[in-house]
Amino acid sequence: MRIFTLMLVFALSPQASGQIPADVTLEAVDGVAGLNVPLGIKNAADGSGRLFIIEQGGTIRVIDGDGTLLATPFVNLGNLVTSGNERGLLDVAFHPQFASNGLFYLHYSAGSNRPAGTASGDTIVAEFSLSGDPNVGNSTPERVILTVAQDFANHNGGQMRFGPDGYLYLGLGDGGSGNDPCNRAQTLDPATLVDPSSCNSSASLDDSLALLGKMLRIDVDNTTPAGANNLCAANGDGSAEYSIPVENPFSGQANRCGEVLLSGLRNPWRWSFDRQTADLWIGDVGQNTWEEIDLLNWPLAGSENLGWKVCEASWLRDSTSTPCNLSGSVLPVLEYRRNKGNCSVTGGYRYRGPVTSLGGRYVYGDFCSGNIWFARDQDGNWQSELFQSIGNIRSFGEDEQGNLYVLSGSTLLRFEGNVTDLIFADGFEATN
Repeated sequence: MRIFTLMLVFALSPQASGQIPADVTLEAVDGVAGLNVPLGIKNAADGSGRLFIIEQGGTIRVIDGDGTLLATPFVNLGNLVTSGNERGLLDVAFHPQFASNGLFYLHYSAGSNRPAGTASGDTIVAEFSLSGDPNVGNSTPERVILTVAQDFANHNGGQMRFGPDGYLYLGLGDGGSGNDPCNRAQTLDPATLVDPSSCNSSASLDDSLALLGKMLRIDVDNTTPAGANNLCAANGDGSAEYSIPVENPFSGQANRCGEVLLSGLRNPWRWSFDRQTADLWIGDVGQNTWEEIDLLNWPLAGSENLGWKVCEASWLRDSTSTPCNLSGSVLPVLEYRRNKGNCSVTGGYRYRGPVTSLGGRYVYGDFCSGNIWFARDQDGNWQSELFQSIGNIRSFGEDEQGNLYVLSGSTLLRFEGNVTDLIFADGFEATN
């Protein structure tokens, strides 16, 4: 049995005053140009110092440890992926033992070259491996881990990463259109899936539709044999290229999907684990009225309902005055109106990097307005301050040292400021 140890990163507390730190700036990264619709930023936690930039069309670019953008893509999925609107190559997650096993996982929308039984645009999570060159991965999967049917072309979610427990987490949107017409986010029992005329009847009420609007947690290091189980994305005979952690709230429970950790999500485009505390921060994109940031403390209890589509942030859907009344739902720690140019939250990170004055602040933004906010904990009440507006904000990301980056359009920028010498360990380290 594997035991996973959280390596703590020690950072100074936020400033006592409510002012934006005067030393903090956001600077374009030199030598990084020509990115093609970049959607995400990851590091491999392998000591190489590299950054990996996910491009929507199906490629991943490498910025090496010296800061050079390499000409040869890390991967190029070609016709494995369909791209456009909110579809495409959405994320990469590196195995906790990537430095020794070379395995990584891609989340993408199925293209013309896709697994049997899937439709164009369906969610694919597949395992890939390194080629002989450490800066080039194989562009053909070793195995397809799971597939999830989709109703529409939007709200695919996106972020995928390994948690401190060594399991793979995947955030999925509610299947798309508007106002979750298929009620996927609140459907826990696959036997109660509905298929009104507005939904994708071609999916034939595949049980995997019950995974939409959820946060999933799976074990990719073990498989599930054929037979009876409650895996909603299993093969027809019950087998699967993953297993369900016994800690999952619905593990082995009838009339539930074992893969589900959280429900009631609309479109968790970008989310993160705090590399010091392991707390889970989710930026969930709203419908017409509110954008929200949810915080779930580690260790995760599981089975929490984040409210959509009954609620939008702390309020009944489309309301600005009637509080959410969904029993047991988790309310956000931060929310803002969809007005004044704001329309789509981009979840970020609680800063644990070397810039002293940013320590402990949660940094997030809005795609449409380009606003970036710094939020800090005021005795349990999170308060946000506007830092600056820079243009379309697609994603935030960390390097191995905890430096924080942001993608604005096709530009990669990094937060800079006065640095205190601290010893940093990168995120979560797995041990056998």
